[in-house]
Amino acid sequence: MVDETGLGDHLADLAASGQRFAVPLAAEQIRTRGNQRRRRKQAVQTSVGVVVTAALAVGVLSLVRLAPEPATTAAKATAPNILRFMPPTPAPGEEYASELGYVYDAVLLEGDTVQVTVEQLRTGVVHKVTMPTETLVEVKHVAGGKPVDMRLGELVGRLRAGPHWVFAVDYDGEGRIRSLREAFWLTTE
Repeated sequence: MVDETGLGDHLADLAASGQRFAVPLAAEQIRTRGNQRRRRKQAVQTSVGVVVTAALAVGVLSLVRLAPEPATTAAKATAPNILRFMPPTPAPGEEYASELGYVYDAVLLEGDTVQVTVEQLRTGVVHKVTMPTETLVEVKHVAGGKPVDMRLGELVGRLRAGPHWVFAVDYDGEGRIRSLREAFWLTTE
């Protein structure tokens, strides 16, 4: 006799769901956590693989040049690298701008002026500057270890030789030198 009410199907579904809930809850949670751990491990392995691959690619590209560099021509090899000196300009609201550099080869010129060579520490650019002998110079070691203000004309003899002292050279807005300050003194006082 065929059951037309569907009671057999309903009972089969009920039996299947009963079996599912008959399994202890802890076992189902353990399986779920295990699956989560397995997925996280796979994700980590995949991301580590991508990172290692990218690092290797960057390393190889940095070691191997993508395109050969053109050979240096004789004109390039003999032409000196000349950097043009540009005096620093004061920042808005500032009276002076400074550059750090060696000051040397001082020569007393006629008309109460002194010509010195300044070699910028940052760029290595060397330029000649002519200043009045009355230009203020703040010194410490150049003057024997005692901090004093001197006039440039008094230091010509000490600054006549090659580069020994680093100075901060202060420029006004028009590119003129207003003062020199021994840099060592600036950093320790």
